[in-house]
Amino acid sequence: MEDIQKSEFKKACANCGAELKFKPGSHQLTCEYCGYEEFIEPSKSSFEELELAHYLKIVGENAYTETIELLHCKNCGANQHVEENYKSLNCVYCGEPLIREDIETEGWISPGALVPFQLDAKKAQAIFKDWLNKIWFAPNNLKRAALDIERLHGLYLPYWTFDANLRASYHGQRGDYYYETQTYNSDKGRRTRQVRKTRWTYVSGSVDGFVDDILINASQKKRKEIPAKIAFWNLKDLVVFNSKYLSGFVTEKYTVSLKEGHHSSFQEAKNIAYNWIRRDIGGDTQRIANADIKLSDETFKHILLPVYLSSYRYDGKEFNFYINGQTGVLSGNRPYSFWKIFFLVLFILVIIAVFAIFAK
Repeated sequence: MEDIQKSEFKKACANCGAELKFKPGSHQLTCEYCGYEEFIEPSKSSFEELELAHYLKIVGENAYTETIELLHCKNCGANQHVEENYKSLNCVYCGEPLIREDIETEGWISPGALVPFQLDAKKAQAIFKDWLNKIWFAPNNLKRAALDIERLHGLYLPYWTFDANLRASYHGQRGDYYYETQTYNSDKGRRTRQVRKTRWTYVSGSVDGFVDDILINASQKKRKEIPAKIAFWNLKDLVVFNSKYLSGFVTEKYTVSLKEGHHSSFQEAKNIAYNWIRRDIGGDTQRIANADIKLSDETFKHILLPVYLSSYRYDGKEFNFYINGQTGVLSGNRPYSFWKIFFLVLFILVIIAVFAIFAK
């Protein structure tokens, strides 16, 4: 993969000289000051699937194809990169201040592709506000926080994807249900009932096929994982990596190594193989005694996927809210206002007391 030159990271407006930023839902850079727009030229080639064996055995799990400037959050461990110049920045996960002087240069395996943001910050904020308006007993400060667009950060998350040809030979048993009539005694006399039983037959065979884009989260830190509810992206929208798509957003560096990601992907491939085997065995139920699973022609990509994140502290606890930057799906753990619940319960008790008095 070619090195990305540093000159590509920041793009000045041809009109006024301000910094251009990526416009979500398009393939354009735009100037927030004068409205100038510039198209991101599509790549003439498709994104590259890298040979896994080469990186793991020859170059090594820490193979780097370029360097990147990172700010490391001392509170939650996130490694964050920002394309544009800035004077101050808070961690997108925990809100702790990040200091420009603490910047470090690290190597990374360059992204091969990314899914660009489809939602801009205003649309994401509207989704967040709509969700807050529907939940009960939310603290007033939380609803006011939804009005502050500065609390909402666009973040590209790192993922590994793995492809391989899979072949598995197996031994096991096929179970077919059948029913027998049984007689039993009850309070109403002798009765009959149908009892399900299973007829087991020894089987063996093999399955094979192509496993495409096993997705492994490449971020691991002290914070909680990205909620499963929002972790679904349409990878058909992947485009060849171009640093211009990162402008205006924070990019997180992977902390799960390629070797660790590959290990996790094999567990996913194993689950896929077992599903194929069960389908191949057929019947009503299956037992798999053993399976010899082999992967060949393995390739991988480092990709970036879009998410909006907002963090909020209430009563000494941290709450995070996530919006999928492609689909708009939202997930969050919300706080409850003690006083709102207290006064509602008090109001209900007063109403019950009034009814009780008038009922006498």
